[in-house]
Parts: sequence; structure tokens; C-alpha cells
Amino acid sequence: MNTTEIFLIAMTVIFTVPYLVWRLGRTDHFAPLVVVQILTGIALGPAVLGAAFPEAYRFVFNPVVVQSLNGLAWWAVMLFVFIAGIELDLRQAWVHRRESGITASLALGAPLLLGSVAALGLLVAPGWVGPQAQPWQFVLGMGMACAVTALPILILLLEKIDLLRQPVGQRILRYASLDDILIWGVLSLILMDWQRVGKQALFLAGFALASLLLRRLMTWMPARDRWHASLVWLAVCGFGADCSGLHFMVGAFLAGVVIDAQWFDQRQLDLLRHHVLLVLMPVFFLSTGLRTGWSLGGAAVLLVAALLLLVSVAGKLLGVAMAGRILGWPPGESALIGWLLQTKALIMIIFVNILLDKQMITGDAFTALLLMAVASTMLTIPVVSPMLARLRGGRPVHP
Repeated sequence: MNTTEIFLIAMTVIFTVPYLVWRLGRTDHFAPLVVVQILTGIALGPAVLGAAFPEAYRFVFNPVVVQSLNGLAWWAVMLFVFIAGIELDLRQAWVHRRESGITASLALGAPLLLGSVAALGLLVAPGWVGPQAQPWQFVLGMGMACAVTALPILILLLEKIDLLRQPVGQRILRYASLDDILIWGVLSLILMDWQRVGKQALFLAGFALASLLLRRLMTWMPARDRWHASLVWLAVCGFGADCSGLHFMVGAFLAGVVIDAQWFDQRQLDLLRHHVLLVLMPVFFLSTGLRTGWSLGGAAVLLVAALLLLVSVAGKLLGVAMAGRILGWPPGESALIGWLLQTKALIMIIFVNILLDKQMITGDAFTALLLMAVASTMLTIPVVSPMLARLRGGRPVHP
């Protein structure tokens, strides 16, 4: 077979296997299709398919095919992060700045602290710290990975449990939006290359100036041209960020943040996000699975994943409980919000992919973090559904 035919075999597997598992297994209650796609990517990686059927694995996922898949995955995740940046609306967070600031800072700070403590323990164990990482970069990166909330997946879950348009759902989105800004800010700090700091400062200065010009241009041009201009802007920002020593995904997020969602038809924006998830992101999930590492053994990776899951969930619940006590929330509400905010999946996986790209973590640490993200997301709906039923049967959720 030629490369095109093998590539199409790989694409058939990518789109068929997770869909059948999701549809026939009826996993939607605890594992949405996105989560199943992530798990399928891990299963198709070197630790499962590669170990069970090494010849088939090497045939389908040969270097040429993997490189082609990686190209699709890069553009997919750039589009996804770009859309997340566009949809980030901090105006409501500013209106409710005291409540939003207290909750977002505690919801991020507590799991960041606990995750960093866990990472300190991993510093002394071989096989977890990447070859290019300073100790503080590894500790801060692992801690932030434990603190991440995945805003796009949170939106999907809030829609599923009919909270998205409710007051409490909008509050949760405000908290997650503020945390998103902090997450990307910390990532930029971690990735700061002090040998190329001048180049990075030049990129940021040029980006700021270009953003002002872009905003003037976007308000002037017809609506039908804004989509094309946005894609050019996305590619240029990704290129500039990567050349300066940051990462192209940081550039993609920055490119979206400076664009206002109201410049586009909201229905079209929703459809674009849906189509990116449907058509392109499964390729990213597979390419993520192919990067998993198990050189330290499955038991060690699973043990570290369990530890990170514990500190991540406990930290998020503790931080939100502290915020609820300060702000006087009704009983049970902080637990509901805490469980929803610990949803990780996509953004956290994007975050740790960047850490792996920059060799801040090893393949084994990447795999442990990936398993933690999947497990935390799978816990959300089964835990939240009965909790929400009790709240709806008793006192109303705080407006």
C-alpha cells in the first residue's frame, strides 16, 4: 500500500472506533464522546496497540503517516484554542469582580499549591522531569496542570445538565474564564526563554501593536471577510509565537483573545467549534495518544496519575469551599461548583502537550497527567447529577 492508503486506514480507525464505543456502549453519562476519543488515542498508542500488535502498529502509524496526522492535529488545536480565546468574555467577571476574583483565585490557587507539593516529590524520583526543565518550571507546570479547568468541555457539560443558561452556570463560566487567563499567563512564564527574552519581548510588543490595527480593520471590513482575516491572523500569531521561543498554541490563544465574539454571528461561531470538534480534533486526540510513555512501567504511571487526581480534585473542592464560606453561599453549592470546575480534558491536554513539546516533562509524566485529566472529567457528571437533583429538590441554587 502507498502512504495515502495507509493514511486513510488510520483516519478510518480514528473516526470509527471511538464513535462505536461511545454509541454502542452508551457512555455519555460518564464519558462524553470527547473523553472516549482521548481514551481511544491512548489505546491506539504504543502502550496498548503497539504492545499487543507491534507489526500492525508500525504499519499503520509509520513515521510518514504520523507526520501527516501531526500536521492536521497542529491546525486543529490551533483553531480550537483560537475559538476558546474569542469566546472568552471577561466583562461579566469585571461586573462581579469581588465574587469572581475570590472564587477564581481560590479555585486555581488551592489545587496549584497541592499539585506543586506533589511535583516536589517527583523531583527526586528519576523519569518524570524533562531534560530542558528547571526544577521550578517542572513544579509550576505540574501544579498548574492540576489546577486547570477546561472551559470548552465545561460548556458542554453545563449544556448537558441544563445549567448553561442558568445564573449559577454563568457564574461558573465567569470563574473558569478568569482561570483561563491565569493558566495561559503562567504557561507563558514557564516557557520564557531567558536566552531569547529580547525576541519574546519583541514578539509581544509587535503583537500588541498589530492587535490594535487588527481591531480597527475588523470593525471596518464586511462581516463575510472577517472569517478569512481571522484565519490569516491566527496563522501569523502562531508563527510569531513559535519563532520567539513561546509555543504556537500560546500564539493561537492570544490571537483569539483580542478578537470580539460579537464581530461574528454566534450561531456560526458555535457551529465552527462543533465542526472543529467533529472533523479535526479526533486527529489531535490520536496524536496525543501516540505520545504517551510507559518506560517507568504501568504501575508507576498509574500510581502517579492517582496521586495527581487526588490533589487536583481535593484542591479544587477545598478552594471553592473556602470561597463559598467567605461569600456566604448556601450549603451544598460550593461542592457543586467545585466538581464542575475540576473538569479538565481538552485545555489541560493542550497544556501538557506544550510542556512535552518543550521537554519540561517526560512521556511518563505526560501519560500520568493525561490519565488524570480523563479521570477527573469522567467523574464530573456522575457526581454532579445527584447533587444537582438534591439542590433542585431543596433550596434554589444561589442566583
